[in-house]
Amino acid sequence: MTNKISKRLLILPIFLTYSLLYAQNDDKPSFSDERKFDYFFYEGVNLKNAEKFDASYEMFMHCLDIDSTSSAALFELSSYYIQMNQSEKAVELMRKCIKYSPDNQEYHAIMATLFFNSGMFGEAAEEYEYLIGKSPEKNELNYYLAESYTRMGEIGKAIEMYDALENGMGILEPISMEKYRLYMQLKQPENAFDELKKLADKYPMEARYPIIIGDLYIQQNDVTQALTYYRKAQNIDPESPYLPVSMANYYEKTGQRDSAKIQIHEALINSRLDVNTKLNILARYIMQLQRTEQDINSASALFRTLLEQHPDESRLKLAYGDFLTTMNKFDEARFQYQLVTESEPDNIGAWQQLLRLSFQTQNIDEVERICLKCQEIFPDAMEFRYYLGIAYFQKGDYQTAIDTYMDAIPLIPKDNQPLISDFYGQIGDTYFRTKQTDKAFEAYEEALKHNDKNIVALNNYAYYLSLLKRDIAKAERMSALVIKMEPDNATYIDTYAWIFFVQGNYILAKIYIEQAISKDRTKNPELFDHYGDILFMSGEKDKAVEQWLKAKELGKTGVTLDKKIAEKAYFEETEDEIFNNIDEVKNETKE
Repeated sequence: MTNKISKRLLILPIFLTYSLLYAQNDDKPSFSDERKFDYFFYEGVNLKNAEKFDASYEMFMHCLDIDSTSSAALFELSSYYIQMNQSEKAVELMRKCIKYSPDNQEYHAIMATLFFNSGMFGEAAEEYEYLIGKSPEKNELNYYLAESYTRMGEIGKAIEMYDALENGMGILEPISMEKYRLYMQLKQPENAFDELKKLADKYPMEARYPIIIGDLYIQQNDVTQALTYYRKAQNIDPESPYLPVSMANYYEKTGQRDSAKIQIHEALINSRLDVNTKLNILARYIMQLQRTEQDINSASALFRTLLEQHPDESRLKLAYGDFLTTMNKFDEARFQYQLVTESEPDNIGAWQQLLRLSFQTQNIDEVERICLKCQEIFPDAMEFRYYLGIAYFQKGDYQTAIDTYMDAIPLIPKDNQPLISDFYGQIGDTYFRTKQTDKAFEAYEEALKHNDKNIVALNNYAYYLSLLKRDIAKAERMSALVIKMEPDNATYIDTYAWIFFVQGNYILAKIYIEQAISKDRTKNPELFDHYGDILFMSGEKDKAVEQWLKAKELGKTGVTLDKKIAEKAYFEETEDEIFNNIDEVKNETKE
């Protein structure tokens, strides 16, 4: 087989496989062939149990060569194709299974699932209808048929199936909620709410159901009915931990923001409320706080209260770290992340957030430390090797950066071609920074072999070719592809403009550089320097000087820029300046 079989292969229980082995067929093999079939089949089962899936597949193929009508062998082969996401082949084999064993309900059930997962909802519905006819006592089949009808858009039939399910199992929350959703889809709100009210009537001492009904009335902008049901819930359970959350929504909806904040605070300090719900409340409301010092302190106080209640909850510390980061309180945020990495060193999410913060604060030494540590803890997590290379690059240790990338590439799974491409792209950037241009362009070529749509590699390759005035036609093709994929990126548009400038097509160069500047949100001085060069060559010398001065004001330095401003004339950058500017260009394209 060309595709390796997954160890997570979905396999029927052995007793079922054996029971299907001798399914009746019209054309039975000879006694000799039966013995061969038995050998290959049981060997296939044994190999499957030993997780030697490729060899097992071959055994079942031998079975099919002996008896092409064997439902058991067809089923086993179909299960492999399911795992390889080759649904058409799996369906083809399962159709044959059912053809040769038409009364086998297990096969029909598998076929129904396969149809449903393949988006063939009409065919799935037919299979479930058949199964219900054979086994009407199996209530779960009504649920699967209802789902199939829903996907087909047969909402009325889906509701009928849920009704049948209720008749067999009684009123249940998931069914009532689904019927509510379907009735709302049919624009029958009265029927929709009746379903939920039946649920509340069945469990009159459960406050959660009036709260759910109230929440859904809030979604319908019916605050009067919502409040009615919230009051019912309060009468049932005044201490319900979920009621303050809903009341906060009600107060927000009615413009009573101060009352909403009080309810949020009550919910967050309620010891009966689970941590997940509290985190959801925080995520929902924290962005609504105004950016005043009082509001910031209020939010921080809520986090501290929760941390006192749940001192070992790492998700809460991570959420607090994220909040502190948005407030630019980087040291405090780092402390929260570090608490998690120290107590749970295998919490990769905490390390990732700590790494992100270290990059954000340009603490490159800390980036290096984190990546080296995480290489030991998470040897298969390539992101830490990737960012370690970037750290070495930014520290000017270019050869170590290249070695880091090269050492990582053999460890990347072969099926992750885009990631391999990204690593080669980084190698190309680093080689170019060290003036090893031929090696840089070889690395870019390798990057594009693994992913011909690697947008950063395409852009950098094109831009660096244009800087050296090499293979400009190729640079233009690559840059055009980049613009097609990402038409609103100012840096990429600038590359395209610069290629036209190098070609002497100043009209197009001006059109694109002005477009780049209009889309720029970072005030990149390189764009204004290029704009000045293009304006000068277009005959607009005074405007060119204005743009050069603006580039200087925004932070661009260099002998050539000073000379252009002083002499009010265009000069090409020196080779040293070209390579010294690479850091800025590379970082910009990586954003």
